[in-house]
Amino acid sequence: MTDTSDTPTPVQEPRLWSDGRWTARVIKNEDDDGWAVAMTLHGEAEPALVGPWTMGRDKKNPKPLDVSAFNTLVKTASEVLRRHEQQLHAQLNKSVIITVQGERLRVALAIVPDEEGATATLSAQNALGEELARVPVPPSFQLTAARATAWAESGFERPR
Repeated sequence: MTDTSDTPTPVQEPRLWSDGRWTARVIKNEDDDGWAVAMTLHGEAEPALVGPWTMGRDKKNPKPLDVSAFNTLVKTASEVLRRHEQQLHAQLNKSVIITVQGERLRVALAIVPDEEGATATLSAQNALGEELARVPVPPSFQLTAARATAWAESGFERPR
């Protein structure tokens, strides 16, 4: 017998719809008389997406959720999460291409966030992708082409 206590049961109600991974909840819009829908990924405290929701025919109550609307909401909320992850990755991983003594190098800064304290690594690769150096740097290190060039020209000594 398998334990399914971690797997939510699918729900299909007019104001609450869940497939076990995503939950759509139609809520009263706090700013006006309208309605909103919140899309929350299972296990997350905050919704990934909150947007306006359509009024029903009586112009008072919200339109009930249905499979088509739910699937569209899942697609939209998933895209929001994907874009957020891409933006975070871009903020934490930067690289520059430099030329030192006629050789093209890719110098990369990778920051690993952590509640205890972020860490960062500066690395250099040659044109074949072979790693030439890797050193720890402060997470506040600002990677520029000039700093990367100076690091490579120093023989990859740890930057200060």
